[in-house]
Amino acid sequence: MIPPITLDNHAPTPLYQQLYDDLREAILRGQIRAGTRLPATRTLAAELLVSRNTVVNAFDQLLAEGYLEGRVGDGTYVSRALPEEVLQVRAHAPDAPQLRGNRALSKRGALLATTPVRVPRRGGARAFRHGLVALDAFPYEEWARLTARMWRAPPPELLGYSDPAGYRPLREAIAAYLGAARGVRCTAEQVVITAGSQQALDLAARILLDPGDAVWMEDPGYLGAKGVLHSAGARLVPVRVDHEGLSIAEGAARCPEARAAYVTPSHQYPLGVTMSLARRLALLEWAKNSSAWILEDDYDSEYRYVGRPLAALQGLDQAGRVIYIGTFSKVLLPALRLGYMIVPPDLVDAFVNARALSDRHAPGIEQAVVAECITSGQFGRHIRQMRTLYAERQAALAEAARHALGGLLDIAPAEAGMHLVGWLTDGMDDRAASIQAAEHGIEALPLSAYAMEPMARGGLLLGYTSVDVPEIRAGVRQLAHALHGMHKEKRAAPSQEGSYDN
Repeated sequence: MIPPITLDNHAPTPLYQQLYDDLREAILRGQIRAGTRLPATRTLAAELLVSRNTVVNAFDQLLAEGYLEGRVGDGTYVSRALPEEVLQVRAHAPDAPQLRGNRALSKRGALLATTPVRVPRRGGARAFRHGLVALDAFPYEEWARLTARMWRAPPPELLGYSDPAGYRPLREAIAAYLGAARGVRCTAEQVVITAGSQQALDLAARILLDPGDAVWMEDPGYLGAKGVLHSAGARLVPVRVDHEGLSIAEGAARCPEARAAYVTPSHQYPLGVTMSLARRLALLEWAKNSSAWILEDDYDSEYRYVGRPLAALQGLDQAGRVIYIGTFSKVLLPALRLGYMIVPPDLVDAFVNARALSDRHAPGIEQAVVAECITSGQFGRHIRQMRTLYAERQAALAEAARHALGGLLDIAPAEAGMHLVGWLTDGMDDRAASIQAAEHGIEALPLSAYAMEPMARGGLLLGYTSVDVPEIRAGVRQLAHALHGMHKEKRAAPSQEGSYDN
């Protein structure tokens, strides 16, 4: 590719010289990179509406000076070994302007710019990265077959601008699946396809909240939700999570006028607690009486290893106060960037309009493939296979930890989810433990990083879904080395009160 070239027939400079100057300047500025194949002289002449001789003369001069090189039978290329003259010119080329001073942002822009964002972690899966699916067990061949079949005869509605709410067959498939598997009560019209759960949270925050509105936040809780709500100008109210889930009494005491509550009731993130029925009913009653909204993030509910799947909070809602949010990132692939939300019927138009203004609609072919995956039964089979695999990997982690981490990290198996929480012995700083683990090649994020208020005891998050059993066992051994080193240092150091930096 070459940049646009404009030649002036009325200028005193010959046309071939103008073309030479423009091409040379583009090469010097790096707009045409070394090794780039230039168009044939006849083609370029037709594009510029000049004679072929004009282009040939310009090319000949560039060839003579070493800017271009000809390859017999293969055309003309920008030289990979540019002459010294080029290097000198490039060395003296002006730098890009350095902009300084206060460049005003909007209030929302300032919030977005200052909201902490978790940078994607580099490298592949390793112990004990959490939240990542088993990439080694994804049904790539079946997915490739479905995708190829879809591209052979794609539905016309997927090739242009489509419904911002999402591909209708996918919305129907999601509504049917959630009704059967999660007890969600909805029609396809209430399903809005999003670019993952993060966009769903962002849409909900923008539509339902005004700057300054208070929102109950599970503490500790999901950082992505905190970030979205904070950047929307919400006032976050930390509410303690105990063995029954979010403490409704504490939330009501701290901020009875809250506009919304963010919860992960099926499998609280990151503690793994399941919200009790009494708490669910109390939360729904509070939302109804306060005209507040409940943002139910059902991020990994498919992975329950004991008993029947739990019904979603949304299925108990009689007042239309729950916004149900789900994602395919935890059951298929994060790279798909597909999620969904179930909104009350009277809010559908508002959410669909906001979706259209955000990025119009999700990729069509990917939606069609997921819809086919669900309706063909492949989706259900994949979930069952992953549930079995993840149960095996969780058991391996718990067993290895029992042997190697006794007295260092208290880990108990969980009934659901994609990670376990390892509780440190009293007085141990989980942030320091996380750093020590990283030095041994282990990723174990500190529990306190997810808390808004100080925690009585530190812990580490240990994911088990993305790595196989041998790597899990090796990871436990490395983590044991790291924590043994901390204990030795602690015994050698003078006794002092521990603190947590939150």
